[in-house]
Amino acid sequence: MNSFFNTLSEILLRDLDKLQKEIEQYPTEESIWVIKGDIKNPAGTLVLHLCGNLQHYIGVGLGKSDYKRDRDKEFSARNVSRDELVREIGKTKEAVKTALSKVSPDILETDYPLPVYDHPMTVQYFMVHLTAHFGYHLGQVNYHRRLTL
Repeated sequence: MNSFFNTLSEILLRDLDKLQKEIEQYPTEESIWVIKGDIKNPAGTLVLHLCGNLQHYIGVGLGKSDYKRDRDKEFSARNVSRDELVREIGKTKEAVKTALSKVSPDILETDYPLPVYDHPMTVQYFMVHLTAHFGYHLGQVNYHRRLTL
């Protein structure tokens, strides 16, 4: 595996583990779904969104998996059990490991193959973007958990 994809895999798997630990630290399943003040996306929503995002953009986009994303459901589903959220994180870890273990470093400077925005971007650029996006939402989950205690 290319060192870029190896590093990317290590960071995403590390952060998926952190996401799982955050979800496991909520005192109740109900608290995972609490909406308070201006916070409109509870931790459960963010888990579904992050998992859907990585399974689609890495699993499908780079690994050619058959995952079917339902982005609207990521934001509309409520009261998904903690166990189901943890299972989804596990599926996402497998999708990331599988996809990134088989990609060639030759694709780094090529255009990312799926439509994302209204302009092309390289695989390398988009993978850095995905990692930053994940970290941003992981921080929101941590803040939400502490806010709802």
